[in-house]
Amino acid sequence: MVEWIAGTLIATGLLFFVAGTVGLLRFPDLYTRLHALTKADNTGLGLIAAGIAVLAGAWQPVLLIALIWFLAVTAASIACHLVARHGLRHDHEEDIGP
Repeated sequence: MVEWIAGTLIATGLLFFVAGTVGLLRFPDLYTRLHALTKADNTGLGLIAAGIAVLAGAWQPVLLIALIWFLAVTAASIACHLVARHGLRHDHEEDIGP
């Protein structure tokens, strides 16, 4: 039963990563791309971390996984903010699509 829960969490996290990638490729401007990618990646990583934590079995690895997730979410949010601020300051409005 635990394996099913962990597998479902990890698979759902991977779907969020795929959705974020699709948003990165399909949305028209920098800000909507950043929004889609950051939200989906943070949620996807959280679900994958939760799936791994379910399989951990002890509380020490769960704390380490939570710390890694927190640091990754913090770094991604700061990086997204910096990229958006750079785009705003340099008047980045044009489509840079594939």
